[in-house]
Order: sequence, then C-alpha cells, then structure tokens
Amino acid sequence: MELILASGSPRRKEILENMEYRFTVRTFGCSEELEEGTGPESAAEILAERKAFAAYEKLCEEGKQDFTVIGSDTIVASQGEILGKPQNKNDAVRMLLKLSGKTHSVYTGVCVKNEKCEEIFVKETKVEFYPLTEEMCIRYVETGEPMDKAGAYGIQGLGSAFVKRIDGDFFSVMGLPAAETARALKRAGILSEKDII
Repeated sequence: MELILASGSPRRKEILENMEYRFTVRTFGCSEELEEGTGPESAAEILAERKAFAAYEKLCEEGKQDFTVIGSDTIVASQGEILGKPQNKNDAVRMLLKLSGKTHSVYTGVCVKNEKCEEIFVKETKVEFYPLTEEMCIRYVETGEPMDKAGAYGIQGLGSAFVKRIDGDFFSVMGLPAAETARALKRAGILSEKDII
C-alpha cells in the first residue's frame, strides 16, 4: 500500500524519513478558513481532516488505488489567540514577544485515511519560552526561519535557543507526532522499512 503525505512541510517529510517510511509528497489546495470562535484544538483537528480528505478525494478521482493519506496541521495558541504563520516581519516579532517568558500550547492534528479506515487525533504540547528582548526577536526574524512557521518559530532550528522547556511531544511541535503517527499508520496497514513497534 502506498503512503501519501498530503503536506509540503519539510519538517513532516523529515520526520517520516527518519522513521524510514517510503512515501510520496502530494499537496492539494483546500480552505483553511475556520468558523469564528473555533478553538485551537478543534482547529488542528478540522484542518488535518480537511487536508487528508481533499487529498484522498483527488487521488481517487485520478484513479489511484490501495493508498493511505496523512493530513496534518499544527496550531500555536497563546492566551486564547491562535498564532498562525506570520504575515510579515513585524507580525513575526509581535508573535515572539507575545510568547516571551510564557508557556503556550502547540496542537498538532493528524488524520490517517484509506479505503478501510480513518483515524484522527490531536496532540497538545506545552512550550515555555525564556524572556526575549525585542532585539533578540528582530535578529531571529532577520534569519528568515520563522516566516513559514506557525507561532513564528522553529523548535528544531535556531528557535530552539528560545525554548526553556517542553511538556509533551517534541516532534508534535516540529510538525508531526512521530510515535503516535507510526502507531496510526500501522493500524492502517502501513509499516516502515524497519518496523520496530
């Protein structure tokens, strides 16, 4: 059975590669608009499912058979505000200062779908930042790293210098909870090259 990653995220691709899955990356457009008042955990679940379904339906239209799709979305939330990808450098600095010295939540939703099964789950991880100065945030933003990331930071890159501690799954913050995804894939009939679970 073929595995399709319905995401262009290089972080999700890296996580699956590290677990030695054979897969193909295919991205399909779908709406990321949410109803007003949607909470961050629900948003992660809704968007992961929407991405997986969009990919699944399109691949079925293409005549593809015997495949499993992974859709995923990561939401960063602080003090009730969902922090998406920054719109510009000033927005990125604003987000980082909002996270400075506080603990925020990262929710990653995953949807695994094929002809016989569908499984959706959301992992929440708490991330605490050291206090940041505006100058530190500006220097980080100038590297370009935060501009395509929810919450304006990458925990696996230079942004790791801001993280005091995490409570939960590091890989979920990176973009895909590795262990739980592996178990969901196994239930769906997908094994890695070196299956160990």
